[in-house]
Amino acid sequence: MTYAALFRGINVGGKNIVKMVELRQLLSGLGFRNVKTYIQSGNAIFDSDDEAPKIKETIQVAFQSAFQFECAVILRTKEEIEAVIKSLPFSKTEMAEAAAANSEVEHLYYYFSDNPPGRSMIRTIGAEYGGPDKLAVGAGGMYLLCHESIRDSKLAAALVKQNFSMTARNWKTLTKLSAMMET
Repeated sequence: MTYAALFRGINVGGKNIVKMVELRQLLSGLGFRNVKTYIQSGNAIFDSDDEAPKIKETIQVAFQSAFQFECAVILRTKEEIEAVIKSLPFSKTEMAEAAAANSEVEHLYYYFSDNPPGRSMIRTIGAEYGGPDKLAVGAGGMYLLCHESIRDSKLAAALVKQNFSMTARNWKTLTKLSAMMET
């Protein structure tokens, strides 16, 4: 089976530095096949016959040993990544409005989580926010559509304050990972 391993918080702000060549070597050394990485933010694709819980535990233990810090990792299969892309809840009009607000930044993100908040929590967070950004529940995570940079999004900040274990990827990265999983 083909998996995407999404590492949380590496190579962000000059902290928790991990070279992708070293990450590929670690994963290959664990017996995973066809290991590839994409950009420096901790995205890896590989094949394995093992089940996700075993893979996740193996990666986290080996990662901490190799790099000397803990790093949460979220695994998704090729089918799960494709389902996220196919289930995009925002209309073309909504996405165009966000893009028109600031053409210099990414606007669409997906927050992956092994324990995402439910619809009622998402509605509560969105209602308290009250701005133009939008949040929607997905399978195993949440979609975020920002009108400005994610760094300036009060909705993104409100979501992070909830202390869910999650890692975000912009839409460009997500679609690239999906394409990499096809080859």
